[in-house]
Amino acid sequence: MKISYNWLKQYIDLPETPEEIGQTLTSTGLEVESIESIETIKGGLKGLVIGEVLTCTKHPNADKLSVTTVNVGKDNPSQIVCGAPNVAAGQKVVVALPGTTIYPTQGEPFTIKSAKIRGELSEGMICAEDEIGLGKSHAGIMVLNTSVKNGTPAATYFNVESDSVFEIGLTPNRADAASHIGVARDIKAVKNRNVTFPSVDAVKISNTQLPIPVSVEEPALCPRFSGVTLSNVKVAESPDWLKNRLKAIGLTPINNVVDITNFVCHEIGQPLHAYDVNEISGKKIIVKTLPAGTKFKTLDGKERLLTNADLMVCDGEEKGMCMAGVFGGMNSGITEKTTNVFLEGAYWTPDGIRKTSMHHGLKTDASFRFERGTDVNQTLYAVKRAAGLIVEIAGGEIASEWVDNYPKKIEHQPIAVKFKNVDRLIGKKINHEEMYTILERLDIKILDKTEEGFTASVPPYRVDVAQEVDIIEEILRIYGLNNIELATDASSDYLAHFPEKDLTLYKKTIGALLAANGFYEILTNSLTNIAYHNRIKTSGEAVEILNKLSEEQGILRQTMLFSGLEVCGHNINRKQKDLKLFEFGKIYGKQTGHEGLKKYVEEERLAIFLTGNYETENWQNKTRLVNYYDLAQAVKQITERSSLFKIKEEPLSDDVFQYGIKIYTGKTELGKLGKVRSALLKQAGIKQEIFYADLSVDLLFKSANPKFVVQEVPKFPEVRRDLSLVLDNRVKFAEIEAVARATEQRLIKEIIAFDVYEGDKIESGKKAYALGFTLQDENKTLTDEQIDSVMNKLMSAFEGKMGAVIRK
Repeated sequence: MKISYNWLKQYIDLPETPEEIGQTLTSTGLEVESIESIETIKGGLKGLVIGEVLTCTKHPNADKLSVTTVNVGKDNPSQIVCGAPNVAAGQKVVVALPGTTIYPTQGEPFTIKSAKIRGELSEGMICAEDEIGLGKSHAGIMVLNTSVKNGTPAATYFNVESDSVFEIGLTPNRADAASHIGVARDIKAVKNRNVTFPSVDAVKISNTQLPIPVSVEEPALCPRFSGVTLSNVKVAESPDWLKNRLKAIGLTPINNVVDITNFVCHEIGQPLHAYDVNEISGKKIIVKTLPAGTKFKTLDGKERLLTNADLMVCDGEEKGMCMAGVFGGMNSGITEKTTNVFLEGAYWTPDGIRKTSMHHGLKTDASFRFERGTDVNQTLYAVKRAAGLIVEIAGGEIASEWVDNYPKKIEHQPIAVKFKNVDRLIGKKINHEEMYTILERLDIKILDKTEEGFTASVPPYRVDVAQEVDIIEEILRIYGLNNIELATDASSDYLAHFPEKDLTLYKKTIGALLAANGFYEILTNSLTNIAYHNRIKTSGEAVEILNKLSEEQGILRQTMLFSGLEVCGHNINRKQKDLKLFEFGKIYGKQTGHEGLKKYVEEERLAIFLTGNYETENWQNKTRLVNYYDLAQAVKQITERSSLFKIKEEPLSDDVFQYGIKIYTGKTELGKLGKVRSALLKQAGIKQEIFYADLSVDLLFKSANPKFVVQEVPKFPEVRRDLSLVLDNRVKFAEIEAVARATEQRLIKEIIAFDVYEGDKIESGKKAYALGFTLQDENKTLTDEQIDSVMNKLMSAFEGKMGAVIRK
């Protein structure tokens, strides 16, 4: 955001230099990223003066040149050779003296030197308007109608203004500072100076002959709508002072009416919109949404399809004239033919503006402010301010009553503040009266003062101040971080409570993750068949039911396996053979304690079952059977969602799993996964492969973190390089990955095995891996030399540490 130093001085006394003001703003949280010195005319016309042509004669050696003497305010006139056809004695002209650098409208700047031209000395140059950046004409020199003293600087004559422009890195929460008066308010709070708002007391209604009634059908999206009509307006070029203000902050002047609305927006932070009254059908304005799919042509000439959430400013025929708070329409804007103007100043709710802006990809000065939150209490003031300027500059007259549709006033927000929290977070006791003074300078009123604290009344335009900690931040940023002494022992504190870990919420999160990957949740009985207990080895004794109803429900289960197999078998027997199932449940047992006493134990587990085809057969893709790696991928997603990224694996083969792995976090077993033995499946009446995972919910939940980390997407490209290795067939991929990551920790982002081969094409007892390495530097683009260096290190490591043969 750009803020002009000269413009800022209109509202607050600034004896300080721009650099000093920049430091003040940065200390309040409005970080000044740069300060740029500018002139309304490039180069500032430095070295150019007003002169008078005393004599003008033909050049003795050139037909198209003249030799002149010019009074430039010195004791002796300067001789200047001029090629302009319109030069003559008695003219007032603009002269570039020797040593002056001039900046033409087109082309590169150049420096004037004393030189002989066709044998005659020339001590300067009489300038045309395009040669000094004042216009585009090169028909002849500029001839001025003036009586100013010879030698007067051209910058003075042409009112060239020098300015300093602050580039402020405005944070999204500080919408209140998105204007010159908004910035002045922060300076006021620090320097204890008054901010002068432009008066609108003299802005009076001339007549009421051109009323435009307004109907707001969506008050929830438009809590306040203000406006007025002006007649007999003359649309023309803006005066220099107005154009200079807009140019200083990077805006291009358009015409006096549009420029005034832009000026007021950047003056007080309230975007305005001007309509040509002759284009308002029915001479009525309706604020409403239109049906989805309605076509609307915006000012940029593009036709856009509206959604039913886009709030529109419509005419009496309910045709859209403007996307409220975002972008104007093609047909209702101000042109050179406009004579009657309706000025709109409204408060649009931030969420509605944000949705429309994002959906249509439109980012404007108006949407920038509205989607962050503007001041609902200044819409009518802004309309009066702009109307007054239009009357002053464009010669119009106010031709209606003031429109101000504000059915439900938005009140100041009360926030309770305790002194102990202020002292604790700031780290220093600040005098209570000084706190009150700081807040009152920020337009935050103090209510209900007590010994323990006070209540702050926050105006609606401070959308960033919503809770106690925000009030404390306001006190601190104006008091000054540099005024807080550094404690001997560093510490930190907070007001908010850290989120408590909730097992039910965690299970819901993991369940949603699995469901999103095509899994169905099952719920089975904890009472199971005592015969299952005899089929596999389990730790501890089974818990028997004393008054059991049947042998099928005689004990509490010691594993999730058999109840899950019952569900699989039930579905498979009914032609539902493609299953992805999961269950959260408990297992039970009795264990012998240290003193020989039996104690009951129960543990929460997560069971996952996969069987049948990976996906339903369709015309686009051939189906395939699920395999171990599909199960491993699901388990990996669960562990990563539970903040477990370093998992150790150990091969497994027992009376449950034909093959599989145990997984560990540290030295603690987290669970098992693999293919269920055929003998167990046969006993369950199942004739197809089933893959099963059994995980400890307690360990997963203990590691899970409700917080998440947001990381910027890398700006620099990633690079893929492939490598083929022949290794002993006992070497696992995890070992290869460990060696690779130990060799290059920073640049390797991902390692995949996209092919594995064992067969007669390679030596017996060997296995070939085809590996893909994704490399990326988050700070710069990798060069070929860096990439080759990494790959050479990897090949050396594989050969030296694993005895690999690199296939080239």
